[in-house]
Amino acid sequence: QVQLVESGGGSVQAGGSLRLSCAASGYASSIYCMAWFRQAPGKEREGVAYNTRGGTTRYADSVKGRITISWDIAKNTVYLQMNTLKPEDTAMYYCAANGGSSCSLLKSIFGYWGQGTQVTVSS
Repeated sequence: QVQLVESGGGSVQAGGSLRLSCAASGYASSIYCMAWFRQAPGKEREGVAYNTRGGTTRYADSVKGRITISWDIAKNTVYLQMNTLKPEDTAMYYCAANGGSSCSLLKSIFGYWGQGTQVTVSS
């Protein structure tokens, strides 16, 4: 089992920055892929970015150039640095982990999820 705990959410004005953290515990060494998803009220949960254990990253088109994912494997923690935030970035942000050999921005492949951290961007 893997447990994920997110932190770092909050309220910022447009153009501001936030850094989210997701700490993994339990059988964290089994994780191959870690990702961030977000879900705005009334919308589907969407993938934001992922990071494989080997260092491969991928981003949703809507956040490219503004958001950076990183994974400190020694600390079992993945980060999401978000810059130039926009009101449309407002959502609950979830950390997800997959112990298999695949990685994508599809939520269906992830077996472990955190409880989420709220990000609110005001105009």
